[in-house]
Amino acid sequence: MKFIAAVLCLGVASAKTPQLSIKVRDGKYGGLEEGLGLDPTVSWESETDAGDINLSYGIEASIRATKDIASLPRSIWGKARTDVSGWGLSARAEVEGTDFSNANFDIDADNKDLDLSLRLEASAGKELAIQRVEATKGFDANGARVTVTPRFNLEEDDRDVVINYSKDRTNVKLTASADNQELTLSQQLDDDNRVAPTVNSKGDLSLEWERRLGDDSSLTANLKPNSSLDLEWKDAAWTANINVPIDGTNISGANVSIKRDVNF
Repeated sequence: MKFIAAVLCLGVASAKTPQLSIKVRDGKYGGLEEGLGLDPTVSWESETDAGDINLSYGIEASIRATKDIASLPRSIWGKARTDVSGWGLSARAEVEGTDFSNANFDIDADNKDLDLSLRLEASAGKELAIQRVEATKGFDANGARVTVTPRFNLEEDDRDVVINYSKDRTNVKLTASADNQELTLSQQLDDDNRVAPTVNSKGDLSLEWERRLGDDSSLTANLKPNSSLDLEWKDAAWTANINVPIDGTNISGANVSIKRDVNF
């Protein structure tokens, strides 16, 4: 059994407090570069206002012992947000490591009066390449909430549409493309139990069950026949995830991760 334990995660009480995460990895480790299997990461973010524009920025970096200091930064990002004529506009840029020659961009626009939101994802290096575009339109109908989201993946030349219907304890989600259609029916059985079967046009089935165990505690199981069984157990600040691969009637080794958040 693989056992990957996220031993410690120190959360943030304010936007300017760093967050530290330490993981213990499988295997045998030796030497300065491997550091006994520890994989500590620190992230920090802050924000300020410049007139009508809100600016936020942050960095995520490894703090493991290494001779290559340039390898420590994992990502650096910045975001700007403002309102123009009823539209909330935001643009976020992120670079991986210290490679400032390439950046990923997310541009969002939303209008509450029109119940409409737009999103564009792009990358910029020597040229600007638009990767994904999507729009979400929502409306209310006879006490139900309906949203329609057409999506375009320009990188892979894929397109689909996602339709969500929610009313009372029932949610229906339909994802349709030229190659596949997938339907999920989520039903809140009572205050503590929710089930959500999913079926697609290729004949694949899955079943998700969520059980509330008390305040801030729950157990969620997702079964995909001939694929996997995924379990997530949340108990206040603790979160445990278990993935069990399934091949017919054979069950192979499980992957387990455990994390605890400590806020101070």
